[in-house]
Amino acid sequence: MDQIGSLLPLVLIFVVLYFFMIRPQMKKQKKEKNFIESIKRGDKVVTKSGLHGKVADMSEKLDAVILETGSGKMTFDKSALSYELSQKVNTPAKEKESKPSKK
Repeated sequence: MDQIGSLLPLVLIFVVLYFFMIRPQMKKQKKEKNFIESIKRGDKVVTKSGLHGKVADMSEKLDAVILETGSGKMTFDKSALSYELSQKVNTPAKEKESKPSKK
């Protein structure tokens, strides 16, 4: 009985780590994977390095996207696209479309 009591703190630490660190990271990875799979031509995206662009074409063979930027077209791996930064860029545009004008 005493041995079970000594293992209880370790079990509680693991449970806390799972719910506060492991599970949220898994959810974030799942959202990013769904984002990368749902990208289509014309979407505005941001790379993890901060380059803004619009998807001009996609290459399934190379698992890459071709972004149209102000300086031309560039090819990036799909894994270089940032879900969080792209959501921040696209959120204001969606809010503007949904709000009716007061004219």
